[in-house]
Amino acid sequence: MAEGAGEIFLGLGADGSRQALLLSRANRHGLIAGATGTGKTVTLQGIAESFSAAGVPVFVADVKGDLSGIAMPGSPTFKHADKLEARAKELGVTDYAYRDNPVIFWDLYGEQGHPIRTTVSEMGPLLLSRLLDLNETQEGVLQIVFRHADENGLLLLDFADLAALLAWANENSAELSGKYGNVTKPSVGSIQRQLLSFEAQGADHFFGEPALEIDDFLRVDEQGRGIVNVLAADRLMRSPKLYATFLLWLLAELFETLPEVGDPEKPRLVFFFDEAHLLFDEAPDALMDTIEQVVRLIRSKGVGVYFITQNPIDIPEKVAGQLGNRVQHSLRAFTPRDQRAIKAAAETFRVNPKLDIETAITELRVGEALVSTLDEEGAPTVVERTLIVPPRSRLGPVDAKERAIIQSVSPLAGKYDTRVDRESAAEVLAAKAADAAATAEEVAADGEEAVRGQARKSPNLWGKALTTGAKVALGGAAGMAASKVLGKKSRANPIASGVTSAAGSIATDLAGPIVGRFVRNLIGGLMR
Repeated sequence: MAEGAGEIFLGLGADGSRQALLLSRANRHGLIAGATGTGKTVTLQGIAESFSAAGVPVFVADVKGDLSGIAMPGSPTFKHADKLEARAKELGVTDYAYRDNPVIFWDLYGEQGHPIRTTVSEMGPLLLSRLLDLNETQEGVLQIVFRHADENGLLLLDFADLAALLAWANENSAELSGKYGNVTKPSVGSIQRQLLSFEAQGADHFFGEPALEIDDFLRVDEQGRGIVNVLAADRLMRSPKLYATFLLWLLAELFETLPEVGDPEKPRLVFFFDEAHLLFDEAPDALMDTIEQVVRLIRSKGVGVYFITQNPIDIPEKVAGQLGNRVQHSLRAFTPRDQRAIKAAAETFRVNPKLDIETAITELRVGEALVSTLDEEGAPTVVERTLIVPPRSRLGPVDAKERAIIQSVSPLAGKYDTRVDRESAAEVLAAKAADAAATAEEVAADGEEAVRGQARKSPNLWGKALTTGAKVALGGAAGMAASKVLGKKSRANPIASGVTSAAGSIATDLAGPIVGRFVRNLIGGLMR
């Protein structure tokens, strides 16, 4: 039994019925849940490779390292190969054969894949406040710091820029308070300490340029297979708040960047969010509302979001209500919370009169699940106890040598691997401080009147525009501002040359007061 056109074959129900996920309904999101060791990671891998075969790009976080094996074909010498082949035969999969998938490896730290970066400005003050565990007062101060940067054309690209601006704010808290509201030195100091602590965890790797272009997640290979973007998240999971905030930022970037497509014949991208409970842990109500809004609306951009978690009650009701395609592996009934989870999971399925759902959830074998997907009319199908079809790629991680080979032939080789450090807030503030110190020495030596008539040591923004190729730079400024406002292209376009670097810098400088606040990351914008 092969996969039919326009669908992903999931397995056979206990009554022999074919269980499939319709590609035209795959952007209606989904849930893969189950206790540890019940097979949900293998199910995820099989679904991801089926999306790829259908020409749909995939993004998946590899929390344990096992999913990297999706880049390699399975093998008949694998210790459980006989079980996989027997399962495929039992399900009538006559074309079952081991195969690899086109993969691009990513890693926030740049160790096991291409680094992923964004700018501090694009992350925005809300998500940074969550990352830094700031209280409401401190978040307000950070909002003011961002506002000051916008209004003064200061680029916030990396942690050095934010650190420099916070140091300036600490020294000029009275000036900021007079213009924006109360900014105290203790609040700024608290933010600085949190920033240092977070930087020590390696979070500074995530901020800077070249920044990610979302289009690079939407690739297909020469055979028309969707690229599987695998994020190495084993180290990232040591900082769970960074992990959750990064994936939320990525969802927001996809939402903000991609055009509306309604319900396409197949998704533009499928996004798998493993360890999904981390997204919702300790999230304030306002942020929860925003997460629910993004998940609900991103469907119309052709993006399907699939949450993977051990316990289905980890997903808040507002979000769970958006998940139309469900694969529920076995749950244990050891504790009262486990029992509540079983009852909650059973209530989410469309009732099958031939099946006691609560009992079945505790009896499912490894590689068996309760499955309900959306039909052609968008209604959930009756839940069926289903044997899940096995993946065709390797179950287990790639080794270092295999990963290096895959990286060497990546279509993105060299694009993100070298960090670019162009002039931004840290350099501007350092230049101003040096200018002030030099001017003070001259005043002491020559007197204020003699110094007052001299030209500025540091050119202002307009002077900088005129000394870096005004026509080219200002043209770039207009283009960048327009693309930001219209959302037609990724705002995180890496700098390709010195000319575009100058144009990009001046564009942000000149557009800062207007465009900077308008195009702040969607999450920050909704929350401000």
